[in-house]
Formats: sequence, structure tokens, C-alpha cells
Amino acid sequence: MHTFPRPTAERLTVTRDPVEATCDACASTSIRAYRVLSEGGWWYVVKCQDCLHSLRRTPSPALGSYVPLGTTV
Repeated sequence: MHTFPRPTAERLTVTRDPVEATCDACASTSIRAYRVLSEGGWWYVVKCQDCLHSLRRTPSPALGSYVPLGTTV
């Protein structure tokens, strides 16, 4: 049995931080930075919100902010 409560929201969302940049593909200034789960694991991306072009994509820690006990020794 799980000890954590099930989400009550119909959809889960992630905070998308605004970035001052211009999209190379469509010249939009609606650029956001956030984590995504894609092929190859978790990535930290900076994407245009109008055309979804990726301006930057770097690997993110696999477990996010969670640090397993014993890995920092």
C-alpha cells in the first residue's frame, strides 16, 4: 500500500520560468525554461511556447532534488 496521497488535480503541471530570449525559428519572445521527461531521461529545456522549438536542452539530475542516502559520502 502506498503512503502518499493521490493527486486531486485533474492535470499535473510544472512551473515554467520565463527567459529573456528570442526564438531562432519563429522570432517569438515567449520563451520558458522547465524540466521534461523525454527519451534518455530528464532534461532541463528552454523552449519557445509558440512553436515548441528547443533553444537549449541539457541533461537534468535523474532524481531531481532528491539525493539518495550514501551518494554524497
